[in-house]
Amino acid sequence: MTHSIWIPVYVTLGLVAGCTADQTEPAAEVVPAPAAAKTPLPNWSFTPDMLFPADGSLLRPEDGEVLPDGRMIVADQIAGLRLVSADGSSRPFGQFAEAGYQHEPPDIIGGPNGITLEPSGTHLLVADVYRGGLYRVDTATEETTLIYQHPYGINVARGDRNGGIWFTQSSQNNPERGEEELFQSLDMPRPDGALYYLPPSDGSEDTLAVPVAEELVFANGIALDEERGYLYVGETMAGIVRRYQVNIEAGQISEPAVMLEGFSPDNLELDRENRLWITSPLLSEVVVLDLDTGITNSVFRISTPESLSLVAEAETRLAEGRSWLELFAPPLWAPGPGPMTGVILSEEAGVVFVSGLGNALIRLEF
Repeated sequence: MTHSIWIPVYVTLGLVAGCTADQTEPAAEVVPAPAAAKTPLPNWSFTPDMLFPADGSLLRPEDGEVLPDGRMIVADQIAGLRLVSADGSSRPFGQFAEAGYQHEPPDIIGGPNGITLEPSGTHLLVADVYRGGLYRVDTATEETTLIYQHPYGINVARGDRNGGIWFTQSSQNNPERGEEELFQSLDMPRPDGALYYLPPSDGSEDTLAVPVAEELVFANGIALDEERGYLYVGETMAGIVRRYQVNIEAGQISEPAVMLEGFSPDNLELDRENRLWITSPLLSEVVVLDLDTGITNSVFRISTPESLSLVAEAETRLAEGRSWLELFAPPLWAPGPGPMTGVILSEEAGVVFVSGLGNALIRLEF
């Protein structure tokens, strides 16, 4: 399938690597083993019974994780995180107030955003996209610690096996006007996003994150594949998903290759079958990119005649450099609960949750 690009894509070059080996005698023919069959991907259509919880009791569940023991944790703008039970009931999770998290509108607007599980499986990383705090949460005790304060908002952070942390800065939105400035950078896109690397802490308070990729146009979701040595980053307002070769030990990345264009990516999730799940809040769509074949499939989209008209108008305005944010309103994502931002992949086979900025998740069953 194809998608139109929201704004002119900033210049980017892909890398193609290959090698050959000289041989002194003919090699025996090698017949490659057939690739293991992957789990078939459905194409879901929205129905109201997919809303979870049905009472719409969540508050900005932008991202989430299903823990190894089956508990599901999602973002919550008031409490920081919420634990959501199978019956849809929920409670605050973590000790965010004690760690300094604040959400006291209209003066102070907090934005728990990206949520990822560290490789140890015992702690969550939670990024505040409005105020720049990076929190670590013990999943057993719920103890919460502010481990880093960035001068601008942090969209999402992922830890590596060496203790380093990779995170995206979508824009140069400072804590005082974090929400307002973030939406300004959506309205009039500019290349002030970045990918940062935070080295493992040496016990001092002087460890600083360093930029490893700059001039990104609303840097957003991150997926890290340590086994294959790749790191993926989505640039929402450039309509690009980039792939970098990553050196975990050195905290370095290569020049990027473009893996997907013409789709406004938000969160990225890598599944066990080397497929990248990518969500667009602008198109209200989830696509899955098979990284082995390069094939992209749309698996879920909410659209109406009105929303398609709004998308077309937004494309026109962005191409002309005009404000479009007034179009980012319920008719763009109705009848969904809010703008879709990501997927939560569960260890339980046959279920995927779509996260977003509304009051509920969307439960998709295989």
